[in-house]
Amino acid sequence: MLERVDPFIGTEVTDLPAPSGLAATWWWPKPQVGNTHPGAAYPLGMVSACAYSGAYPTGYGRYELSTEGVPATMHERQVASGFTHFQQSGTGAIRKYYNYFRVTPMLEPLDSLGTLWDVLEEEAEPGWYAATLASGIRCEVTVGPRSAVHRYTFPAHRDARLVVDLSLGGLAIPYGATIPLRAHLQALTPGVAQGEIVVEGAPLSVHAECDADQWRQMLWYDRRLMPGGTRLDFDSIRPTTLRPFGLMWAGPTEPGQVVELRLGFSLRGEEQARKNLYRDCGAGPGSFDTRRAATAQVWRDHLGTIAVDTPSAERETIFSTALYHSLLKPCLARGESPFWPADGPFAFDISTMWDIYRTQLPLLTTLVPERAVELAEALVHICEEEGNLPIGYRMSRGADQFSRQGSALAQTFLADLCQLGLPGMDWEWALVHMHNDLRRMYGEDFLLRGEAHPVSHTLDLAFGYWCTSKVAEHVGDRALVAQFAPLAAQWVNAFDPATGLLKDSTFYEGGRWNYSFRLVHDMAARIALAGGDEAFVALLDRFFGFGAAPVSQPGVRPSAGEMARGYALDRFEGLNNEPDMEAPWAYQYAGRPDRTAEVVHAALNHQFGTGRGGLPGNDDSGGLSSWYVWASLGIFPVAGQNLFLLNAPSFRHARVSVGGGTFEIATAGFTEPEPGGPVQYVRSARLDGVPLERTWLSGNEVHAGGTLLLELAATPSDWGTAVAHRPPSSAGPTPLSAEMSSSP
Repeated sequence: MLERVDPFIGTEVTDLPAPSGLAATWWWPKPQVGNTHPGAAYPLGMVSACAYSGAYPTGYGRYELSTEGVPATMHERQVASGFTHFQQSGTGAIRKYYNYFRVTPMLEPLDSLGTLWDVLEEEAEPGWYAATLASGIRCEVTVGPRSAVHRYTFPAHRDARLVVDLSLGGLAIPYGATIPLRAHLQALTPGVAQGEIVVEGAPLSVHAECDADQWRQMLWYDRRLMPGGTRLDFDSIRPTTLRPFGLMWAGPTEPGQVVELRLGFSLRGEEQARKNLYRDCGAGPGSFDTRRAATAQVWRDHLGTIAVDTPSAERETIFSTALYHSLLKPCLARGESPFWPADGPFAFDISTMWDIYRTQLPLLTTLVPERAVELAEALVHICEEEGNLPIGYRMSRGADQFSRQGSALAQTFLADLCQLGLPGMDWEWALVHMHNDLRRMYGEDFLLRGEAHPVSHTLDLAFGYWCTSKVAEHVGDRALVAQFAPLAAQWVNAFDPATGLLKDSTFYEGGRWNYSFRLVHDMAARIALAGGDEAFVALLDRFFGFGAAPVSQPGVRPSAGEMARGYALDRFEGLNNEPDMEAPWAYQYAGRPDRTAEVVHAALNHQFGTGRGGLPGNDDSGGLSSWYVWASLGIFPVAGQNLFLLNAPSFRHARVSVGGGTFEIATAGFTEPEPGGPVQYVRSARLDGVPLERTWLSGNEVHAGGTLLLELAATPSDWGTAVAHRPPSSAGPTPLSAEMSSSP
């Protein structure tokens, strides 16, 4: 799988073949770019490193700031002024990309720092990025969990340079710079230096070691060298007083001379940064090849948790890269919290829960459950120390509230872990904070009035109470379970029975149609509210564009009128954005798994591709890529409900490593899918040889391992259509435990 990953997928404007059929009716409101970067990264690690152009997205790209439509071009070609560290992956955070500690190999004087050189001969694989600058310098970088190792091959020159800029951060777009508040830098011995910058309230330390033994080592300030200087201290920096500063090594080079720079990072001081470097890379020098090989092996292990059988190299590349993007974030950094003294789990780049809670967090829970528990502990620590379970949390002081996006989303993640019975969590401790968090922000309106606006928060909070009741049930707090039941039932207050849709309200990046098909915990009642199965399916058909004419997508700098006309379509966003990602599976609750198959087939085969433009929108910390992984496998998680919905897979055979061993998805009658090709439907299913009439599995069944055999055909059957075989609802006629015991 590692050899098939293409880290360049998603780095440029969406460039997919023109869609046909159903996919041609979907409308994309958000930027048409994946917002990924091809830099070196470690699975769920602190550090990434990539060429830096200063442009959107991530600091690697070629584009100007964009919040909708096709991003306008800032650079006609790929260019770079150096190589930076700490990039977000796929998010639309716009100005919140880090790009700290730029390293620039140069043949020019220091005054030329910031020059943009053409980037040539780019290569990338998981854990490694390489490029040749137009200056003739070959550049490579690899990373460990908390370190980066750079290797530069210079041409012959009388005075080459390797410059580290501690003052740069953010993007070169309007208001995109990140300004250090305080900083210090110290040369320790020849080839060794350390420093710290305080950025957005977070102290980020670096320990640097350069193996250019015969080169001069100097500090610099305002592009002027400080020969003999050993320390720089800045107690207070403002945007108006900032002058560039950093350190530099310089000296003559022979043709092909290699210089290695090793950087260790920490949020807890220079000494811990040094320890992190040595833990990752040894005492050096000459760490590059060893670190690259070790990181590649870790990636090979992570990517090996899923194997798919396909004769198509292109489809294997799309899938492998989607799995790769799904395992980049959040950043887990045990013992690195700079804000409280505990040495336990710490996490950042949760950007944001709104993007990842439906798809990416269930994937982490399935493939790397111990890391999922580590993240859960970190979330509860954040809530305990800062007062909220975060919707977003970056490497900065205080949670990013992103309050309009959603409420109570961490509760879904925690509820899945609890229902699976994964070890390592103190659930009584978690329950206190899950409960307290529900009463904050929009939770006050929800408790006082029975609903909150934006009205999507009513759905969030009602489901948050349902999820929290699962934890209360686990710890035996019957009083809380009883208290939460009527609050969980208040999801109904969000809907207008006259339309079967959500009430009029404001909405975040969508309209009421995009939010109306959430997979609530009582879908049977939700469908009844819409007028029954036929009425509900008719609403879904209208939403997904069955029978509708093709639409045009927004272009560069779309006008307000163009965007308003698009939103007025009330159409599925085609995975260009998050709000309606789970909606294709809503059909199954109304007995129409055939419709799920048709929508998912159109999405998988039209909305994803190879090449730099292979994503339909922001990858959002792997939220989009995780959707592709699940949909391709034919099992889709219902976040918070410990539930997976079944559909025709996109591969003949797949193997997924789970806590209990291996879960295999096998097929009979499989045909390789293709754009415009026939849809495949599940006609029957067997779980470990026993007939399976229902269209779902519990999370415990999937995590226990086994073999799911799906018989496929070009026409649907009555599989999954009977009421008794539909996915469970919390108020359904048969409790979930009884349903599981009576069927497969």
